Amino acid sequence: MSYFSQSGYEVRLEWGIAAVENLAHEVDCIVIIDVMSFSTCVSIACDRGALLFPYPWKDQSAQEYARQKDAEAAHVDRRFSGPGYTLSPQSLLKLSAGNRLVLPSPNGSATTFKAKAVASASTALFCGSLRNLKATARACLGFSRILLVPCGERWTDGSLRPSLEDLTAAGGIIAHLAGKTPSPEAEAAVAVYRATPLDRLRECASAQELIERGFAADVDLCLEPDVSDLACQLVDDAFVGISDGKTRLISGP
Repeated sequence: MSYFSQSGYEVRLEWGIAAVENLAHEVDCIVIIDVMSFSTCVSIACDRGALLFPYPWKDQSAQEYARQKDAEAAHVDRRFSGPGYTLSPQSLLKLSAGNRLVLPSPNGSATTFKAKAVASASTALFCGSLRNLKATARACLGFSRILLVPCGERWTDGSLRPSLEDLTAAGGIIAHLAGKTPSPEAEAAVAVYRATPLDRLRECASAQELIERGFAADVDLCLEPDVSDLACQLVDDAFVGISDGKTRLISGP
């Protein structure tokens, strides 16, 4: 399996949960990327000073997990109107500093959960999006073995569908990792980032799905480049904002 690990390079890229299952033990920094919409939700929550707890299952168990974390569970049905929060980035614009939110997500949250379970306790775990490309890269520069994990989407049979928006964001982060040596896979992502105007991402499959479902405003939020100067790091089971190596908000017990 060593020929799949990209072990000769400081920056690696591989897709989905299988990437963390097979490569997490070989790196000291992992970046989870799920642009539409988990990673965007994480960035917005961190910008607003909230704590966001990822959770992989969209069922009643999310409520119990929220009780354990003294948090509120987001609704499993995506919407951005009405009370409460959902996987819609628009809904999270209502968060306030100190809010504690459990966000169920079958892609970004599930991949984060798996990474935390299989990686070393000393491995740094970040969530990256188009909103914080430069900030995420700055947070990763101090690590020597970095794994970018675009989550992709799912076909109806549950299999992975690689997604353009996640590959583009991964490439944008890698492009700002000055001095780091990328694998061919990581270098290809940079090429995609440099060749893809962000307005073209409105026409990609993931964006068109959300637009047709009435979530065009979410797509706009997901495609805002570098509007946040905070990286998002998993600390004590929750993502928090990181600026210049310091947490903006530290989670409670």
